[in-house]
Amino acid sequence: MATTMRGLTQFIADIRGARVRELEEKRINKEMANIRKKFKDGNLDGYQKKKYVAKIIFTYILGYKVDVGHMEAVNLISSPKYSEKQIGYLAVTLLMHENSDFLRLVVNSIRKDLHGNNEIDNCLALHAIANVGGSEMAEALAEDVHRLLISPTSESFVKKKAALTLLRLYRKHPDVIPAAEWALRIISLMDDEDLGVVICVTTLVMALAQDNLDAYSVSYTKAVDRLNRLVIEHEYSATYAYYRVPSPWLQVKLLRLLQYYPPSEDPAIRSVLHQVLQTIMNNSAEISRNVQHNNAQHAVLFEAIGLAIHLDTNSPLVSTAAVLLARFISSRETNVRYLGLDTMAHLAARAESLEPVKKHQSTIILSLRDKDISVRRRALDLLYSMCDVDNSELIVGELLRYLRVADYALREEMVLKIAILTEKYATSYKWYVDTILQLISAAGDHVGEEVWYRVVQIVTNTEDLQEYAAKVVFEYLKAPTAHESLVKVGGYILGEYGHLIANEPGYSPLEQFHILHSKSQFCMAATRSLLLSTYIKWVNVFPEIKPQLVLIFERYRHVLDSELQQRACEFYALAQRPEEDELLQNVCEEMPPFPPRSSTLLSRLNKKQGDTEDKRTWIHGGKDANVDRELTRRKTLIQTNGSAASHTATGAASTQDVMGSLAGLDLGRTDGPSSSEQPNLAVGPNIDRWYEKLTSNSDGVLFEDVQVQIGIKSRYQGHIGQLAIYIGNKVPTPLTSFITAVHIDDPEALSVTFAKIPPNVIAPRTQTQQLLHVECKKAFSTPPILTVSFLAGSHQTTSIRLPIVLTKFLDHVKLGQADFFERWKLIGGAPRESQSIFPITLNSTGQLDLPKFRQAVTGHRFNLLDGVDPNPNNFVGAGVLHTSVEGKVGCLLRLEPNKEAKLCRLTVRSTSEDVAKEAQKLLQKSLQGGT
Repeated sequence: MATTMRGLTQFIADIRGARVRELEEKRINKEMANIRKKFKDGNLDGYQKKKYVAKIIFTYILGYKVDVGHMEAVNLISSPKYSEKQIGYLAVTLLMHENSDFLRLVVNSIRKDLHGNNEIDNCLALHAIANVGGSEMAEALAEDVHRLLISPTSESFVKKKAALTLLRLYRKHPDVIPAAEWALRIISLMDDEDLGVVICVTTLVMALAQDNLDAYSVSYTKAVDRLNRLVIEHEYSATYAYYRVPSPWLQVKLLRLLQYYPPSEDPAIRSVLHQVLQTIMNNSAEISRNVQHNNAQHAVLFEAIGLAIHLDTNSPLVSTAAVLLARFISSRETNVRYLGLDTMAHLAARAESLEPVKKHQSTIILSLRDKDISVRRRALDLLYSMCDVDNSELIVGELLRYLRVADYALREEMVLKIAILTEKYATSYKWYVDTILQLISAAGDHVGEEVWYRVVQIVTNTEDLQEYAAKVVFEYLKAPTAHESLVKVGGYILGEYGHLIANEPGYSPLEQFHILHSKSQFCMAATRSLLLSTYIKWVNVFPEIKPQLVLIFERYRHVLDSELQQRACEFYALAQRPEEDELLQNVCEEMPPFPPRSSTLLSRLNKKQGDTEDKRTWIHGGKDANVDRELTRRKTLIQTNGSAASHTATGAASTQDVMGSLAGLDLGRTDGPSSSEQPNLAVGPNIDRWYEKLTSNSDGVLFEDVQVQIGIKSRYQGHIGQLAIYIGNKVPTPLTSFITAVHIDDPEALSVTFAKIPPNVIAPRTQTQQLLHVECKKAFSTPPILTVSFLAGSHQTTSIRLPIVLTKFLDHVKLGQADFFERWKLIGGAPRESQSIFPITLNSTGQLDLPKFRQAVTGHRFNLLDGVDPNPNNFVGAGVLHTSVEGKVGCLLRLEPNKEAKLCRLTVRSTSEDVAKEAQKLLQKSLQGGT
């Protein structure tokens, strides 16, 4: 740039040569005046515009205000020359903010560059959107950025920038990005060959998945598969090996992404994950002399330990992790100690038993005195999380001792945590009062209002504690100095319960008054107001010191503070009333117990800790706190969904009466939303015919189009089944980013899992097999749905029903005529009987198509009992349904076709009402469909 624009080079040289600021300003003002004149005269070519805008940019970078050149920068963006376009984009990103009116003028130029075939222009446009992008720009260009990201013709470096640009837009304007709609297409890029693209896309998926867990659930399998390829199979280029650690940044992101989801129930995924985590921990067993290698290895290891804790705290992996963490919290390296303490806090927050953590309690307590404040903070969090009834007195005592010398930045948080632990794990009320008053005395200004409010609530509600609390607070007030929070607690407790100790030596009413009033001169108006309320209560219970108290009221009647003055006047009038008047006694009655309420200390602590962009999946405070947090989160989610449904229903029924608008609401629903929305099924006569045929056959074609063919082969025994899915690629190009997922409507009734993680590429004109393990837990009516998506030029998604129906889990039962009719009568009629009458078609000779009926009944795994029914045209069958939860369920059927009426009566009886209905529905469909 400097070699081609001599004017710019000279301008920069003049500025640098200015010895004082006045000369610099003079030179800049002169140049700005010249630039304004040139822009006003017009007729500038691209080179001159570029030169002058570059001078403006340099002036702006120096910190001077710039109010010229915006329009010229907009014009430069439209230039076909790279050097001019670059300066234009640089000026736009530096000189314009997201609400600038000039930005509306560049949207079309940016869109044109996004659509162009020049990758450099694409990147310049993406930079501008990411750096400036306001809401209008995001709305106008988000679709174009997404198109550039998913385009198969985009270069890798363009895809990386597009993914990060979308991430930036989503963080600033999440409502503009249709995250759920784009989910599968974005997730498919996690299979990209370039690991750089995978890292950027995974970063984007992490942000989107936190707010759209269900839509991005497929990313779980993708993350496990990629980790397996990196850690176990070593599928990566040498470029992405950082000191012999395969792409540590990607590993960390994938391990963190997996922690957003509940542990998978799929045994194939669990097995691969266990192997990956075990390998990572084994690789970290030996410490290398290379610092960079250790740093990369530790980054991956700590995230792997976090995932292992998330998956199962009782697994052998977590036991191994606990041993490693014990070594790390004693490390010489500050960063390693920090991460060790933080990860051990995660273990303490999730583990059923705290024993593995308690073994290192002394080391953790020593970490409170670490030279690094971030390590001290993590040690505090860990002590807070690992505290229980057994070690509460020791930990709280250590925290109180450390509080006196702790950093000011830590003290407020420490006070909250000490107060919470003292209340939660108090072994006796006396220990609670002693500890809290010691805390208030030691912490001083760092004690929030919530702490002493909570003390007052507990003392008021605990009658056995009131006398002891009055004595202890009186002793603390005897000290030469007492913090204002302690004076507030003392004022309230002595005002309410001072009479309980007034007859004991050293606690006379006069002594209580002198001690408390001596502290009032150093207190704020709010505290003095509270002390006046204490004095009026003493007027009622301690008449012997009434003259001194009335004198106080008289003095405060003339203060400037209106609140103090009003109280003093009212209390003075009350004190002057005759002794036989009951008004004073009624006003000064003892405070009733507070209604039960949750502690505000926890909510204050949670507000203080807050949430980062990368949300934690756990909080400090032990297992109970995390369970409560999860329950609260689910309740909030239910309320949010219920609120949304309520608004929708209200809007739809706005013209109806009030009861009509309420009719559409499911007011009785208390359960949460389903795990994911049911996919949209592929439709077509062939698809339905193939599916119906496979409900009563063990193998055949399930789906076929010009690109893929899907076939099924199955076998069932008892409540267990095995389904082999054959997916064939019919085109001469590979199917990439291949994703297969199974949606189950009722996971409590049916389990369908992959035997191993499905492949993500199907080579041209080849076939791949995927094995499904099926388990029937109880009766179900909705078949699972198989969703297949892949890239073949464009992104294709197909969802089809799997022919897994209830009758697949039937086994033959042999019964004689007498046994059959005895059981038939024993089961009885409705509701355990399901019957239907439907029309049938005769065969070409005008006779009943008995072979078809026989095939339908046996295809649904009923055992045909020949010779049981006296009518040879009738069919009688029996079977037993196997389920893992509900056990065995008997099922009997009678099929009675009538040639003259061309009708058929089907009756199914079962010991389960649901089984009878479902079996009858499936049989009727097969009989009518002609399979």
